[in-house]
Parts: sequence; C-alpha cells; structure tokens
Amino acid sequence: MNNAATLRSETTPPEGVLWSKLRNQQLDGFKFRRQHAIGPYVADFFCAQVLLVVEVDSSFHAGRQNQDNARDAWMNAQSITVLRVTASELAKNEEGVLSEILLTARRLLLERELEKK
Repeated sequence: MNNAATLRSETTPPEGVLWSKLRNQQLDGFKFRRQHAIGPYVADFFCAQVLLVVEVDSSFHAGRQNQDNARDAWMNAQSITVLRVTASELAKNEEGVLSEILLTARRLLLERELEKK
C-alpha cells in the first residue's frame, strides 16, 4: 500500500469530520480528494479545480514548522495554495473553518477565471 493509501486508512478524527463535509462535492460543488499524493507529499485534502490544499494540523505538527514551511513553499512553487487549519479550530468552529475553505476556493476560482481573460 502506498503512503497516500495508508494515510487514507488511518484518518484522524478531525480529518474524518472535515472529510464528511467536503466529500461528494458538498462544499458548493468543489471536488476534494482525501490524502492525495502531490509530488513528494501527501495532502490531507486537495481540490484540483482551484489547486487548493487544505491541511489539518494536529499535535503531530508540533515541532514540524520547518518541514511544514518547506512543504508549503514547494506547493506554492507549483501554484498550489495551502490553507492550514488546526484540529482545535475545527472542533471549536467547524462552520467557520468550512466558510474559510469555501471563500478561499471561490477566490481562487475567480482568480483563475480572470487570468483566462
């Protein structure tokens, strides 16, 4: 089993909560993939339509700022936007997190449409 498949089978509770809201294009029709391999990394959630990665940071990310920053820089170099949310923020304000993801996806979609003109 590859790394992405392993991570899909070991979803954390916060990722499970967020996935239940993002799957099946529930968020305004945006299609997200869970534990999606992108280059040398695996994104928690990825929307190819707008090149958006959503990462759920839990206690596992403590002390990993350098690795996370390098990963984000690599993603940005590929024109991928990374939105990081904390597991505690998701638990306290699920609707706010979903709203932030939706607003970011809509903004990116608008930017891409304007670039085409």
